[in-house]
Amino acid sequence: MSDEASPHHQLNELIRTRVSPRFFAPRPMDRETLALLFEAARWAPSSFNEQPWGFVFAMRDDRESFDRIFDCLVPGNQTWAHTAAVLMISVARLTFTNNARPNRHAIHDVGLASATMTLQATSLGLGVHMMSGFDMAKARTSLGIPDGFEPVAAMALGYPEAHANMPEKIRERALAPRKRKPLGDFIFRGRWGDPGNLAPVNPGPARGD
Repeated sequence: MSDEASPHHQLNELIRTRVSPRFFAPRPMDRETLALLFEAARWAPSSFNEQPWGFVFAMRDDRESFDRIFDCLVPGNQTWAHTAAVLMISVARLTFTNNARPNRHAIHDVGLASATMTLQATSLGLGVHMMSGFDMAKARTSLGIPDGFEPVAAMALGYPEAHANMPEKIRERALAPRKRKPLGDFIFRGRWGDPGNLAPVNPGPARGD
């Protein structure tokens, strides 16, 4: 599966080739590989080294656990996520462990852990698709997530399937042009709204998501 981005700056290969697959090959993921992905998440940076992340996962061969997570997804994501080798929900601890004060960086740090996991997955030929489309209340209840912790995102992991083997509607979405804001929309010099003037500012089209 080759859906590389088309950046105007020279990016690291893992960033350039990362995709969010919408369909996966019927290939299981072994436990050693999954443990390696979690090890990558483990070494993400976090505020005060709090490491506020947690992940509830299920491999496809554990049907009961897999279906428990799958049932939390919105119908639109269920149409393709059933092909994943692994489903999971990322979770943030909302307070610091040493003083129980609110940790306003917790969800940011969970995102960092998910990003390092995703880049490690890309290096192994795996794909990770993160989803906001899931029922948080159902995930909390079905997965036993306690008070003080918040479900952040659903994630599907596996080996990306070739476009030719995807159902038509999923293939259309996978092949839709990738869009990113130009740098000038979000980079400011010195104060908000002042142009950063870091050319080029108009990214070209790419594939994937």
